[in-house]
Amino acid sequence: MKNLRAFDLAGLTGILSEMGEPAYRARQLHDWLWTRGTEDFGDMTNLPGALREKLARVYSITLPKVADEARGADGTVKLLLELDDGARVETVLMPGGDYDAACVSTMAGCDLGCVFCATGTLGKTRDLAAHEIAAQVLLLKKISARLRNVVFMGMGEPLLNYEATLGAVGLLTGPMGFGARRITVSTAGVVPGIKRLAGEPYRVKLAVSLNAPDDSRRSELMPLNKKWPLVELLKACREYYDRTGRRVTFEYVLVGGYNDSTADARALVRLLAQVPHKLNLIAYNPVENLPFKPPTPEAVEHFLAEARRGAYAAGVRNSRGTDIAAACGQLMLKSGDLGSRG
Repeated sequence: MKNLRAFDLAGLTGILSEMGEPAYRARQLHDWLWTRGTEDFGDMTNLPGALREKLARVYSITLPKVADEARGADGTVKLLLELDDGARVETVLMPGGDYDAACVSTMAGCDLGCVFCATGTLGKTRDLAAHEIAAQVLLLKKISARLRNVVFMGMGEPLLNYEATLGAVGLLTGPMGFGARRITVSTAGVVPGIKRLAGEPYRVKLAVSLNAPDDSRRSELMPLNKKWPLVELLKACREYYDRTGRRVTFEYVLVGGYNDSTADARALVRLLAQVPHKLNLIAYNPVENLPFKPPTPEAVEHFLAEARRGAYAAGVRNSRGTDIAAACGQLMLKSGDLGSRG
């Protein structure tokens, strides 16, 4: 049974037109699916009963199944979701001071092979569709009425699933009511995608996972760098700023004894001088069976102090949900112990 959420407004209009319904019925249906997030045709009270019954015989409107849930001590919530074809992804609700944020996945798994990331050990099952990405936010909104921000930082590389990512952004900024300034698309450094995103009407925030100040070590950590090295990446980021007026956020995971020295901080400042930016430092979150270790608190402090001497803006992003493997780089579909952590 086909899920109606897989159809955009034009698609819904076509379906209802074939049923002899006027175009405004499609707008009403679209509103129920995305503004209100209903999962029951019976709730659609402004649609004729006969139409609701006809739709229910042919289509579903289910959201992804919550296969498991974990709640961290800091209020973080991680959901393991099962999609219509059985593919699984994780999505995370991250508590904030004024508002909460949804961390959404764009792929089931990931094939970029970043060596410090748990998701990278899974390989890729498939890309998600736009409605499967946006549906994660609908599910997290059922948990938190304070959800106002969305970050595309879960499983997968958003800019290698470009059309679906932009389709989800369209749903978020349209019927779901999120402002573009509250949406962040994160990338491992897909240069063509950054350039393309710069020309879109959605002025979302761009975050780039950097993690090393030189090509040699960045390629070791992130094989994608061999295809789009730092000089090309920074040029694309500068273009994004010039075209959108939005500072780029660079995410830098500090790996103990690898990229966390004061010399590395100085090199990073020199590298980023050409791009107005914000620098987020993230202490590496341990992943089972991976050889990397977190930096010492002193290394983080010294790196930050050095970065602040030259960066446009720099700070440390405190990881949330580490006790339920929901923090940066820890998503890996490990469902066996989720239920015991709620």
